[in-house]
Amino acid sequence: MSARTRARRRALELLFEAEQRALPEAEVVRLRSGDPEYPMKPYAVEIVDGVVAHREQIDELVQTYARGWSLERMPAVDRALLRIAVWEMLFNDEVDDPVAISEVVDLARKFSTDESPKFINGVLDRIRSVKPTLD
Repeated sequence: MSARTRARRRALELLFEAEQRALPEAEVVRLRSGDPEYPMKPYAVEIVDGVVAHREQIDELVQTYARGWSLERMPAVDRALLRIAVWEMLFNDEVDDPVAISEVVDLARKFSTDESPKFINGVLDRIRSVKPTLD
């Protein structure tokens, strides 16, 4: 498993925990940073910080292209995965869009519902198809 794959998984855990515990993401990062058995990945923190900084724009895109699904209706894991991928697609030039999509779809296979990989892939593919007009 690559370092970025592990960081995405950690970012998923952090975003999910923050939402479930109704805590600020920065607080969850602080709480989880001291574990020597599970060191914090700098890229995980970069993802979380990026999602927080651009959440309004990210959520608006996800809501627009989710076709009939409100953010509140989605599983929390799917929300976090979509936010991670959209942040990477729009705000991280070091990650190619197909890689961002593939990585979160793989995480959805491991941590979400049976329907989630297809749903997430569809939403992200629609966002990717309009991305040049979003820049």
